[in-house]
Amino acid sequence: MGPDDIPLFAMLKNRLGYLTERQKVVAQNVANGDTPGYQPRDLKPFSFQASLDAQTTTPVYRGNGAAPAGRPVQMLATSAGHLAPSKPVSQFRSPQGPDSETTLDGNSVTLEDQMLKMTDARMNYDAAVSFYQRSMSMLRTAARRPNG
Repeated sequence: MGPDDIPLFAMLKNRLGYLTERQKVVAQNVANGDTPGYQPRDLKPFSFQASLDAQTTTPVYRGNGAAPAGRPVQMLATSAGHLAPSKPVSQFRSPQGPDSETTLDGNSVTLEDQMLKMTDARMNYDAAVSFYQRSMSMLRTAARRPNG
């Protein structure tokens, strides 16, 4: 059994892969900042729920002796305020949309927006790597022999 068999590590691996691909896409956008007619690209946002559904299923026993079927794990809300805030997190956060500037040659890459996306991807990557390292350290501590 390897770390990838643990759903938490599999989800972290998926997240790191997504962030790596996003950095590549943003780098391509920056590299084509002067290409006439180039439209910036981006990846579909990473969905924790989609990753959770793909990695983890709970058995559903039918009671007739048949093999259990899987169903996606759903989060359980113990309080209405825990999962969905009733007001926006920040009233000053502007909605994200496509880059707003298009040059006369049809290129709509805005380097400032691309640098913000790159910084966001890098910060999320660093956080995921840190979480991965701490989780591995916790597993090593749990597997270590007492008094050793």
